[in-house]
Amino acid sequence: MISLAGRDILHSWSKYVFTGVGLGLLIGVTLSMAGIYRGMVDDAQVLLRNSGADIWVVQQETLGPYAEPSSLRDDVYRSVLGLPGVADAANVTYLNMQIRHDERDVRVMAVGFEPGQPGEPPFLSAGRHIARNHYEVVADARTGFRLGERIRIRRQDHTVVGLTRRMVSSSGDPMVFLPLKDAQEAQFLKDNDAIVNERARTAANPALNRPGVPGLLDAIQASQTTSRSANAVLVRVASGWDSEQVAEGIRRWKHLEAFTRVQMEEILVSKLIETSARQIGTFLVILAIVSAAIVSFIIYTMTLGKIRELAVLKLIGTRNRTIAGMILQESLGLGLIGFVIGKTVATLWAPYFPKYVLLLPGDAIRGLVAVMLVCALASLVAIRAALKVDPATAIGG
Repeated sequence: MISLAGRDILHSWSKYVFTGVGLGLLIGVTLSMAGIYRGMVDDAQVLLRNSGADIWVVQQETLGPYAEPSSLRDDVYRSVLGLPGVADAANVTYLNMQIRHDERDVRVMAVGFEPGQPGEPPFLSAGRHIARNHYEVVADARTGFRLGERIRIRRQDHTVVGLTRRMVSSSGDPMVFLPLKDAQEAQFLKDNDAIVNERARTAANPALNRPGVPGLLDAIQASQTTSRSANAVLVRVASGWDSEQVAEGIRRWKHLEAFTRVQMEEILVSKLIETSARQIGTFLVILAIVSAAIVSFIIYTMTLGKIRELAVLKLIGTRNRTIAGMILQESLGLGLIGFVIGKTVATLWAPYFPKYVLLLPGDAIRGLVAVMLVCALASLVAIRAALKVDPATAIGG
């Protein structure tokens, strides 16, 4: 049987192909936007998995350490470690910052941890783990740092001794791991000029510099140059214990906030990514509307360009169903070409995005179904115009 749709496409193949390419680029952008959202969710899950924690203990009435600022005394972990069901507990700090590297600023999340404890990077792609208490770092490869290179974090220079991969914050910034003491100094201590000014203010305060109390001023000034704070305590639950049960004990007896992995994932996805997800969803709807308008316009234009041919078909007794099927096939073929091109370009340009783009096969299948549905709906206008053609047009003028 002769394919009317195929013959019509061959008659104006250049317009048809170029339209498919344009539609494909739109579909590629749509798939990329969906991949960006998937990548954001995956970054959040990777952050939690790589921490090696089952419970996050943070400042009371906060959602820290990723969603809100959180500050704890660094001796809290000892009391947490003594609770039933707790196998390991360790301090950790998180600080988003800029590091100067090769004449450019690199946005990173600096993580302070204790070697061998939760928070340590679980694997290395090159180099070794941190072996000293100061001035060594392990960096994610996306930072561009090289083994043996010295980088400056606040007031101190650190040597890159190890590299890792896919260690990112919930916002996609690569991580830099450094000893806890260095991280505490970088985050909580003031700069040298501020410390000098604070010492002068303290010495000028009669209540803090009393003549009859020797050693008081020295003790206060010494406390201003040391940091005893952390952002969170990462807890590993002992075998056989339920994470929620242990977290409830921490909330009850230590008057701190404790989040299990499920709860922390919910915070990251619903609190931090929610606005971005809504924005991406709105953009996807706009792209779908634009794609439908393009397909509808092209198919309608092609239909108007063959009014006389359609009239001849009607005159020789061609059924409306056959004519409608021809237009529908052209529209679906346009969508199929566009999807193939879109999926290809989305796969090719995904590695060049600044943030991680995760293209899932399930999203591709759902995208194909959506494209076919949009193209089918877009063909209705052209089908309606074709069915209204008067057969007498084939004889007249």
